Amino acid sequence: MEIEVGPDGIRLGQLLKLADLVETGGDAKETIAAGLVRVNGEVELRRGRQLRPGDTVTLGRHRCRLR
Repeated sequence: MEIEVGPDGIRLGQLLKLADLVETGGDAKETIAAGLVRVNGEVELRRGRQLRPGDTVTLGRHRCRLR
């Protein structure tokens, strides 16, 4: 799926909620801390990671590309 973000981007935890990959910020925190989220193919453990257009986020079989 593709998600449009503004020029300032979006934080990883916010993106997971926006894309309906998690229900709450707490769920996002736990999912990220468990090492289940990849950004551009690499495991990301920071919920506050700033994402920009062109980044790809993967959680399980779900993939989001930012534009």
